[in-house]
Amino acid sequence: MPAAIIERQENSVTIQISIPLTRSMLETEDGIQQTLNEAGVLATAEALKQFDTDGSPLQMGSTRWTSKGQEPKTYQTPYGEAVVERHVYQTGEGGATFCPLERDARIILTATPRFAKQISSKYGEGPAARVVRDLFGNHNRSVSDCFVQDTAAAVAAVVQVKEEQWHYTTPKLEEAITAISIGLDGTCMFVVEDGKRQAMVGTISLFDKEGVRRHTIYVAATPQYGKEAFYQRMTHEIEHVIGLYPQAHLTGVADGSEDNWTFLRKYTSDECIDFYHATTYLHWLARAVHPRSLTARQAWVDDCCHKLKHEKGYAKTLLEEMQRMEVAGLNETAQDDFHKALTYFTNHHGQMKYAERREANLPIGSGVTEAACKTIVKMRMCRGGAKWKEAGAAAVLSLRTLIYTEGRWEQFWSKVDRYGFPIAIAA
Repeated sequence: MPAAIIERQENSVTIQISIPLTRSMLETEDGIQQTLNEAGVLATAEALKQFDTDGSPLQMGSTRWTSKGQEPKTYQTPYGEAVVERHVYQTGEGGATFCPLERDARIILTATPRFAKQISSKYGEGPAARVVRDLFGNHNRSVSDCFVQDTAAAVAAVVQVKEEQWHYTTPKLEEAITAISIGLDGTCMFVVEDGKRQAMVGTISLFDKEGVRRHTIYVAATPQYGKEAFYQRMTHEIEHVIGLYPQAHLTGVADGSEDNWTFLRKYTSDECIDFYHATTYLHWLARAVHPRSLTARQAWVDDCCHKLKHEKGYAKTLLEEMQRMEVAGLNETAQDDFHKALTYFTNHHGQMKYAERREANLPIGSGVTEAACKTIVKMRMCRGGAKWKEAGAAAVLSLRTLIYTEGRWEQFWSKVDRYGFPIAIAA
């Protein structure tokens, strides 16, 4: 056998390995991987035994549990399957059994914690079949699609339950945070029960005095839970961040959806319509200003964009110019576009103080939120042919927001290591 235990001590195990060398480096490396996996299985089995009891009765509350003896169990590890004899307990009345080893070693279903961490992280990035291929091709580990899905679902169940209870530390930032920008947006995904529905995405970004974004917290929710549940989670995160940076300026950046602003106004001291959305309406307006010349139309848009970004009060000036424009001679489509632009600027010109915001080093675009819609939702949930049930979609989104918010994935697993994984065990 290429790997064998040659010495056991109380807190260590010594393993001897033998690696065949061939004239093919790729073949040799495959052999190294396989041998290291075999050593990993041996070491993991020995490590798991450290969490077992000696078989003595256990008193938990008013209930006495006694061992049924040691029974073999196969555990899935990053290196292979490890079979371990461990004590299984039951009360005198029979019923459910209890395995102290699985509780204390933080076993998730049948996976060791590191393997569960690997699988759930990979599943957050791609479907189960892709995770299976990756594990086999890159780690010499063969598992089933169902095992990947079940393990990731168990991890996600704890993520979801603990979202409101576990607080995560914001990474230590060298620069002082002077502004907190909050953004909201919705993006469509396909839900089996209802067809295309809107998932919500939120971002809470921390900016320094130079206007550089230093950290972003991501929040997302599937359609089933509705906007109210999403808003509750956003509120939880916002209040936590405000507590960390009570002196920071609170600002909201979003598109023109009134639902977004109804929520944002509860927390922000100023409002900003995303600059890109505003310029979209300028393109519509340009058709009325220069209906026959594409070149003149683009030059007019470029000039307005520059002034809108750099001249204080230009949004109001532009609105007044629009109100004086004569569009009766335009075709129906151009008139419709003009009136849409006029309405938009009438409703939102007060939220277009881009020059003032640039001077104060505040963001003028919701690019981080738009990117989050793509990164958190679209890239994973809207792959070709993807159809989601609510529970599965909620699980994946919970994993992705935790993975993509810097520092939280490692903190989550530190908390699992400290507090345990009772929900996953029960599942």
